[in-house]
Amino acid sequence: MNDAPLYAEIAEAPAGGAARWVETADGVRLRIAWWDKGDKGTVLLFPGRTEFIEKYGRTVAEFQARGYATMILDWRGQGLADRLAPNRKLGHVERFTDYQHDVDSLVALSETLDLPQPFFLCAHSMGGTIGLRALQNGLNVSRSVFSAPMWGLTIEPLWRPLVQAFAAGTRSVGLGMEFAPGTGPLNYVQSHEFADNRLTSCPESWAYLTQLVNTHPGLEIGGPSINWLHEALDETKELAQTEPPLQDMLCLIGSDEKVVHKTDVMAYVERWKNGQVGIVTGARHEILMEAPEIRKRAIDMMDAFWSG
Repeated sequence: MNDAPLYAEIAEAPAGGAARWVETADGVRLRIAWWDKGDKGTVLLFPGRTEFIEKYGRTVAEFQARGYATMILDWRGQGLADRLAPNRKLGHVERFTDYQHDVDSLVALSETLDLPQPFFLCAHSMGGTIGLRALQNGLNVSRSVFSAPMWGLTIEPLWRPLVQAFAAGTRSVGLGMEFAPGTGPLNYVQSHEFADNRLTSCPESWAYLTQLVNTHPGLEIGGPSINWLHEALDETKELAQTEPPLQDMLCLIGSDEKVVHKTDVMAYVERWKNGQVGIVTGARHEILMEAPEIRKRAIDMMDAFWSG
């Protein structure tokens, strides 16, 4: 394991962070970072699709201010981890369950570091899909927070079989590494204006996200591959049919959420015996990238839950 770059200054992350390259069991190189200061425990932060470690610099600082260390990774195919397609801008994965190799590598590294106990999970969007599967597989965390988890894509139920059939058909004829329809090589903040974005209601946070991808090109990716879309539909459908884990869980979702399918999320939370939901008023999809007052409310809810 060798040291990896960490652009802490542009990320506005606290001092004292470190990053390493780690190879997964199936031979993919990941970047994992951690900040070990905290007396309440360590948050394992599972980011969403297209995201990278530096995007959560401010979040790490806010967690640290409340007494939590943080560990976070670049998923395979994004950030500085190995890209899985010839087109580096394509968000691609062969099988959605491959992300569990990344989780295993994160856990293995955590066991070699002197990080504060207990461990908590904070999983956002696609990270919520990966995190739920990891919990089903026995991920050892005390309590879990899901932020706008991708437990259903914003495709109406009646259309999903058609979209899935299209994805399966195009994949079967060798087009799995093409961009999904309606997407392309530009990152979301590069292809949209603030006025029509679905991520955050905060212009300053939007500027922060834009500055990150413009300052360090190569961290960002664009739209998902057709194969990713097919795999995501399969995984969310399968997870929806599983029994929720027994541990305590808090699901945060913005009142103005338009990226993940809120009905699917709420349906799964209702079945979670020790689960609860917190509606974050005024928030869009990126709850942790929202206006300071909204972000503070959300992190206060996380802190109260983890400390409870």
